[in-house]
Amino acid sequence: MAITAAQVKQLREMTGAGIMECKKALTETNGDYDAAVEFLRKSGAAKAEKKQSRIAAEGLCYVAQEGDTKAAIVEVNSETDFVAQNAKFKAYVQNVANQALHSSAEDLDSFMAEKWESNPEETVKESLVELTAVISEKLSIRRFARLEEQNGLVSSYVHGGGRISVIASAACDNVNDEVREALRNVCMQIAALNPKYVREEDIPQDVRDHEKEILKAQAINENNELPENKRKPEAIIEKMLDGRLKKEFKEICLVDQIYVKAEDGKQTVAQYLAEVGKKNNTTINLDKFVRFETGEGIERKEENFAEEVMSQIKH
Repeated sequence: MAITAAQVKQLREMTGAGIMECKKALTETNGDYDAAVEFLRKSGAAKAEKKQSRIAAEGLCYVAQEGDTKAAIVEVNSETDFVAQNAKFKAYVQNVANQALHSSAEDLDSFMAEKWESNPEETVKESLVELTAVISEKLSIRRFARLEEQNGLVSSYVHGGGRISVIASAACDNVNDEVREALRNVCMQIAALNPKYVREEDIPQDVRDHEKEILKAQAINENNELPENKRKPEAIIEKMLDGRLKKEFKEICLVDQIYVKAEDGKQTVAQYLAEVGKKNNTTINLDKFVRFETGEGIERKEENFAEEVMSQIKH
C-alpha cells in the first residue's frame, strides 16, 4: 500500500525515529502503527551500538523530588532537538530522574546496571538501548546527582522545559511555605547566574592560586603599559590583586551574588535568606546545589537538517 507523508509524520511524532526509517516501517507493516513501532524496535536494536560514535549534545535535564527531603537531577542526551521535544523521550527522561531519586548508585556504571524501575525485567542500560532502537538516534544518560536533607529542605527548578535544571539543599529548623519559596528562588538564581560554589571558603586552594596567577599576569601587563613614572610598586599590585580576587569570587559564590530579585539591586543572596529566616524565626543555611545545563562541555556538530532530509530521500 502507498504510505502518505501524513502517516510518516504521525509515526515520527510518536517515536522520534528518522523520516526514512518511519516510511520503511510503515511500508513493511502495511500502515499498522503498532506493528511499525515494533518493527522500529526490532530493526533498530542491532544498530544501537553503531550509533555510539555520533555526538549527542541535545536532550533534557530533569528533576525528581520527594517531599522536602530528597531530590535528584539527571541529564539525558539526544542527537537532535527534535527528539528532545518528543513526548516519548520526555517521559523517558522523567523516568530516569525517578530512577535516580531512588537509586543507591554512586557512579554512572552502577546506575546503568540497576534494574529499571519501569520494567524490572531489564536494566537501565537495556531500557536506553530499547529506546535508541525506537527513536533511531544516539541517546545517552550522561550524568545524575542526588541531594538529601533530613534537617531542613531540598528544592528544585527546571528552566526552559529542561534546558537547565537545579537542585539545592539547606539546613533549616522551621520549614514552611515561605522558606520553600525562598529556596526555590535561590534555585532560579543558580539557573540564571551559574555560581560555582556556595561560599568563598568552598573554593579549593588550587583554584584560588590559578585565578590569582591569571589576575597577577594581567595586572603586571597593565602596569608595564603605563609610563615608567606612573608604574605602581609590587606591593600596590598585590593589594590590587586582593581586591580583584574578592570581586571575582563574589561573582562565582552563590551567597555573595546580588540576589536577582533584590529591590534595591544590592541585597545579596545571603542577606535575602537571612531576611526570610528572621521573618520566620529560623536560620536558612545553604548546604549544596547541583546545576545541569543540557550539552554543556560537549562539542556540537553543525548539521544542515534540510540537506540531511534531501540526502535520505535521494537514497
